[in-house]
Amino acid sequence: MFALVDCNNFYCSCERVFDPSLNGRPVVVLSNNDGCVIARSDEAKALGIVMGTPEYMVRDLIREKNVAVFSSNYTLYGDMSDRVMTILASFVPRLELYSIDEAFLDLSEMAYTDLLQLGLMIKRTIGQQTGIPVSVGIAPTKTLAKLANRYIKKNNKELGVHWLANESLLSDALAATEIGDVWGIGHEYASFLSRHGFKTAADLRTAPADWIRQQMTVVGERLLNELNGVPSITWEFEPKKKKNICTSRSFGRLTQDKSLLAEAIANHAASCSLKMRNERSCARFLNVFITTNPFRTADQQFSHSIDIEMQSPTNNAAEIIKYCLKGLDLIFRPGLNYMKCGVIVGGFVPEDAVQSSLFDDVDRPRDKKVMEAMDKLNRSLGKEIVRFAVQGFEKRYRLKADYISQKFTTDIRQVIHVKN
Repeated sequence: MFALVDCNNFYCSCERVFDPSLNGRPVVVLSNNDGCVIARSDEAKALGIVMGTPEYMVRDLIREKNVAVFSSNYTLYGDMSDRVMTILASFVPRLELYSIDEAFLDLSEMAYTDLLQLGLMIKRTIGQQTGIPVSVGIAPTKTLAKLANRYIKKNNKELGVHWLANESLLSDALAATEIGDVWGIGHEYASFLSRHGFKTAADLRTAPADWIRQQMTVVGERLLNELNGVPSITWEFEPKKKKNICTSRSFGRLTQDKSLLAEAIANHAASCSLKMRNERSCARFLNVFITTNPFRTADQQFSHSIDIEMQSPTNNAAEIIKYCLKGLDLIFRPGLNYMKCGVIVGGFVPEDAVQSSLFDDVDRPRDKKVMEAMDKLNRSLGKEIVRFAVQGFEKRYRLKADYISQKFTTDIRQVIHVKN
């Protein structure tokens, strides 16, 4: 048995936790540089605000309907997600993090537990301890748990818990789920199945297995098994190792300043290095890229990148920053309005299996101790408190974020003050 716990309108809910006056008011959260709508409260959805809509296209509606607008505050959202997942982990032996606001719970060892009461307890505890509303779908497979979660959101969001405990409940949920809303069916397969008469998940459940395998390969066969209550999707209790890591940002405004590009590249390189150290891996090569804004047709357009193979695989921030800045020197062209830059690292090898170059003269044991000390200080004192000088402290390249909320849970200077 499985459960899928999903935080309702997660980004908007995080903002509401720290400002109760937003309850009942339409709320939207914007993407980087305050570009497009990436999260909406139920009230905002009711106004017809569509996911991915550029902010300027709904600006009049936002003003007219008193919609609360927020810039993306990923520091806050990430911390609130960690709190929710920590609570979930206390209820079950194992869980799989599916996204920042979703997790699958393994209930296979809880045969004598009242699963409906467990779901209600999970919802109530998360609400009490974090303020985040969640929905819980419980079923024999991951796909059905996802389907149950969606069903309860649409039909009784206030209750928020649905257990497909018998064939009657399962049949109702399958019949109420359109084919395009089944987890694992994309737009193309949805159109294909619809043309062949499959309108709902209930229709698909009775499809001939041979035909599904022929038309949708083994992926479709697994899906058919899942809809029929046979678990066929494996668990991923540990996140998969990344094949590459990319850190990039658009600038808050266009720039021709090479020093600003260098500062941004240095910070992106340091971020990639930290992620590698957290995974205990080292990169063999990296890529540095810069680009102008392709939508400003009056500007001269330019986009360039460079691949660099490092002397020895490394996750040392100082070394990677040096390589990246050298790459920037080689591809930078003065006099252009740059919009974005970034760093990609790849070709990973385990940290304890690095084979150094014959001509490698870097004192790697010493550098490793330096990185460990820096990471330890930053974990205890705050993110990027210790950094390399070339990274700067002003972050002049920062994103446009005119509506950013405070870091209520991660910065002691921004916690809520209770007044007498």
